[in-house]
Amino acid sequence: MATAATVALTPSTHGVLHVPEISQDSCTRASQLLQKNHDDYHMYFNTSGFHNHIAHHLLTIFALGATPSQIQSAFDTNAPTQRPQFPVTKENVQSMKDSTQFSKFLGNEKYFHDYEIFFRKEIEAANGDWQSVLHTQLFGPSPQARDLLTRMYAGFYHPIIHLGFGIEFSQPAIIVEALAQAATHDNWPTKFITATDDLASKRLANNEKSRPLFDLINEARATDKIREAPHWEDGNKVRDGILVRAPTETAELCSQWLVKPEHDDLRLKTAEMINVAAYFAGATQHASRKKAIKFDFFYMHCVNASIFYSAFMRPENDWLGNETRAKLLMWKGWNDIALYVSRGSPLLIKEEITEYKPKNPGDNWPELFKRVDDLMDDGHASKLLRALANGEQTCKEFEDGDGKDWPVKGDMWLKLGHMAIDSVEGAGTRWARNVGWDQAWEGIPERDGTRKEGLKVDAHDTGIQQGYHETV
Repeated sequence: MATAATVALTPSTHGVLHVPEISQDSCTRASQLLQKNHDDYHMYFNTSGFHNHIAHHLLTIFALGATPSQIQSAFDTNAPTQRPQFPVTKENVQSMKDSTQFSKFLGNEKYFHDYEIFFRKEIEAANGDWQSVLHTQLFGPSPQARDLLTRMYAGFYHPIIHLGFGIEFSQPAIIVEALAQAATHDNWPTKFITATDDLASKRLANNEKSRPLFDLINEARATDKIREAPHWEDGNKVRDGILVRAPTETAELCSQWLVKPEHDDLRLKTAEMINVAAYFAGATQHASRKKAIKFDFFYMHCVNASIFYSAFMRPENDWLGNETRAKLLMWKGWNDIALYVSRGSPLLIKEEITEYKPKNPGDNWPELFKRVDDLMDDGHASKLLRALANGEQTCKEFEDGDGKDWPVKGDMWLKLGHMAIDSVEGAGTRWARNVGWDQAWEGIPERDGTRKEGLKVDAHDTGIQQGYHETV
């Protein structure tokens, strides 16, 4: 049985996008290794805040039908770089019950394990009712809960992705990890989220109609002050660029994407968000169209996070409530716009998707899943494949109706899947970073397979645990 301290997967806890049959042996192996990760390893594999992706990777390939040996291989590939859990300080855990004391430990990875034990004890005190704990600790009205929720959107969506995995697979131990992860992240997103949320609340109160998310992406690119706000040399291009040079303009633009706390609007806007994120992730190739196909590392996270909003919308998660669902979804859409701008607002080239020639054109999703299950990865590629397949399923019903103007349709989803797996298999450089600037493409080979003279692949790209090139 899954508890706040124990991971226990079953064939029925398979997530929103999964293969038809998952073996009990795969459940057992994945549960054992996720438990070891939970018990033994820290959330950050170095002092720079680079995330431990073992949970993301194992849960994703588990859903995609990985065998026990593939799950074991994925764990063995990533485990050697992890740091051990820090010892728990009981006094810290006890003091966290006081909101003032709780805040003293925020933003410091030293206290990750202390926060884990605190949230575990909260769920245990609620007799395992993790939903009620989330309502209080994360989705509640208190300043502490509001602060923790905005921290979920730090680290390029990693805390909210981790929470999504916990909710999607009904694993309270993973939820504990997510809450502790959010607590140990900085809270730089709060300035942007709060300003945008205030504006959006007024628009909703005035019954303003939401503008299409894709239109706002294009308007952001066309607006000089917003487009030029991030600079190549900025340490964090949202925090140090957009929120310094165009905070008001960006909040004003983003706040025009609105979600009503109503079932139909939530379903529609979830699909719209997924569609637009997938499009700008795949369509932002080098403007010359001569460089090898690569997904931007940061845009990829916009897609990878998107599947969990489908999970939040499932009937078994009605406990979230539509107000919370709408808030989570709007914050995701606004942050997607900001992240698109933060990589230099690159040109969107639809033909890069529609004209793509796959390496193995006969492969459908099942074959792509098998390829990514075999990939020596840290979970990013497998998450991308699963999220794209979910996008196809989620958006299909809207293609000829409310979503007729969305950019991704029909076989473009499968082409995006091919682009994703083809771009990471056997590649020295799996991802591009900050694709709106030419510097991002300097180490990327030409499409004919040749590499420009004298250019070197970044060492971060040649291994499994790929770091960030800016502060998270």
